[in-house]
Amino acid sequence: MRVILAPMEGVVDDHMREILSAINPFDLVVTEFVRVVNQLIPDKVFYKLCPELHHQGLTASGTPVRVQLLGQEPEWMAQNAVRAVELGSNGVDANFGCPAKTVNKSKGGAVLLQYPDNIYNIVKAMRDAVPSEHPVTAKIRLGYEDKSLFMENALAVYEAGATELAIHARSKTDGYKPPAYWEYITEVRQRLPIPVIANGEIWNVADAQRCIDITGCDSVMIGRGAISLPNLGDTIKTGATPFSWQQTLSLLIDYTDKELNGRKSDYYPSRIKQWFSYLNRQYPEADTLFRELRVFKTTEEIVKVIQHAHRTINEG
Repeated sequence: MRVILAPMEGVVDDHMREILSAINPFDLVVTEFVRVVNQLIPDKVFYKLCPELHHQGLTASGTPVRVQLLGQEPEWMAQNAVRAVELGSNGVDANFGCPAKTVNKSKGGAVLLQYPDNIYNIVKAMRDAVPSEHPVTAKIRLGYEDKSLFMENALAVYEAGATELAIHARSKTDGYKPPAYWEYITEVRQRLPIPVIANGEIWNVADAQRCIDITGCDSVMIGRGAISLPNLGDTIKTGATPFSWQQTLSLLIDYTDKELNGRKSDYYPSRIKQWFSYLNRQYPEADTLFRELRVFKTTEEIVKVIQHAHRTINEG
């Protein structure tokens, strides 16, 4: 089974990709989206979002990284797709699933699910422009306000020449509310001859197995589940034991070091609290620690709380 780390805007940055790919045998990780407007994006923007491009498009542990683009103009999506693979991206992905209002208002992301012809034109332009040895992939949801155009959108991606298709089994209107409607993926998997990747509500090994059983897919993409249980990918692929809270707390220390020494140190308080909001689902201890640190606003105060918890659990 292939396991892919999903793109998560504002969550799965290069530091998170490095940490998670070191403890999970991911087949691929996908970046946060690069917003494409009517221009060729400067190289520095690609490198900022995906510093792995400096290392042949691989994380420190050797996991391939794929740049994701989000835009609505076929010509500019194509030109920027070419540039992404020239810089070292392992293929390029098109985002047709982002539900954010700001993105949808500017005609990007999930709003395009209302227009299968536009999706076809974008993917076709990218596929025609990018050399054939580089994958051109897409990620969609089941629809925008409803699911009536789901199959038409999936066929548009395939007929435009995409290498594979990832499907988040919810509509834009569904947001992230459970359940994920995996059964919709089943027909696509049966009809399309390209690989189909199932995504949505995979929090543990049992979820992954049910998803595979229902959809018939042999690939899954994990996002929030991978942040909630840091070695989820390893548990799915190899049957590894889920990380203990002690192991996860050590990851938080590692993440803290990377963030404080990186370019995003000013955002550390909000980012670490965001991670705790996912960890709370898996670890009762995370909820306890979060209640202690959430009242603090400065990096120094939060780091002290986490370091104290780490020392206490290791000494105990």
